[in-house]
Amino acid sequence: MPLKIAVFTETFLPKIDGVVSILCLMLQRLNERGYKVLLFGPPGGPAEYAGAEIVGVGGPPLPFYPELRINIPRRRIWRRVQEFRPDLVHVVNPFFLGPFGLSYARRLQAPILASFHTNVPGYVKHYGGGFISPLVWWYIRMLHNQAHLNLCPSTATLSELRQQGFSRVRWWQRGIDTQRFCPGPRDAEMRSRLTDGHPEDFLLVYVGRHSPEKNLESIRDPIFQAPGVRLALIGGGPSHDQIRAYYRGTPTVFPGYLQGDNLVAAYRAADAFIFPSTTETFGLVALEAMACRVPVIAARAGGVVDIVSEGINGFYFDPEQPAQIGPLMRRLRDNPALREELAENALLHAKSRSWQATMDQLIDYYHLTIRLFQRVQLRRRKLGYEVRSD
Repeated sequence: MPLKIAVFTETFLPKIDGVVSILCLMLQRLNERGYKVLLFGPPGGPAEYAGAEIVGVGGPPLPFYPELRINIPRRRIWRRVQEFRPDLVHVVNPFFLGPFGLSYARRLQAPILASFHTNVPGYVKHYGGGFISPLVWWYIRMLHNQAHLNLCPSTATLSELRQQGFSRVRWWQRGIDTQRFCPGPRDAEMRSRLTDGHPEDFLLVYVGRHSPEKNLESIRDPIFQAPGVRLALIGGGPSHDQIRAYYRGTPTVFPGYLQGDNLVAAYRAADAFIFPSTTETFGLVALEAMACRVPVIAARAGGVVDIVSEGINGFYFDPEQPAQIGPLMRRLRDNPALREELAENALLHAKSRSWQATMDQLIDYYHLTIRLFQRVQLRRRKLGYEVRSD
């Protein structure tokens, strides 16, 4: 039976990242299945998306990461939640806005599902705040453990969260839209753009934020030890200017953010996809590249270990030894047959990760959360009865 879901998320459109992509697919599937959704997120987004009402919650930007906001709801948000009367509250990456969602759910006696998407403690280390990482873990754990069920996007994250003391954690698998992200003819104009007019060279592509936790500086020297290699760093972020300066004098292009057909064309233009981040809880862009029939060279860390099979659809390098990137890249460049084999296997793997199936899994988790909540309520009623009868 379709439910009414209230979603509280720290990030949403117009921001572009993996979390937002997953949320958009989630709203599409919930709409297709007849669920009614009210989403509370940062200001500046659309008023509606895939049938869901979007309510902006204001707040100042984070000083060190202006793309994210400290969203603090006013009284009108509570009134809107009361009017909606959700059957379940889904809190996405609780940090600033999420605690209010948790509080509202408790006041309404509604089941709570929380989903972990971003390794904030890992990010904190990259921004020079490693000494407070244990405190950040404590804070996030305290929030998540108020939920009746917690979800995470990869087996690596599942293991880490359990080690950190998170309770009731399950793996919510990830998928993509393989009708949008799919193989196709290379766009000559995009290939020329990303190679700076040298389409005959070997092209590595990265898609994502330009920020310290992405380790983009680590790949420069290993990549450009060999001639005839080009790099396209697609995206932007708080470190964009520093990254541009660091890569000055190398055959690297910075096309900015790409969306829709342009992003698909960029993936198809690549000879290989490079993924140096060690803090990813999943690595959605790597799966998107594979769906466009592009093999991946990735740091062996985080959620990408559920995506890349060594020597089958891509290669791993030790994040502590980025020099390994050079030989791996040259193997793909100098052996077209190997590259074709890995590209075909990458496509087959991506096709097996249907986004509809992963969202249906989420819906199953919604109903499980409701059952778990009902068990908790029943135990409390029994306990209350026993206390009164003493």
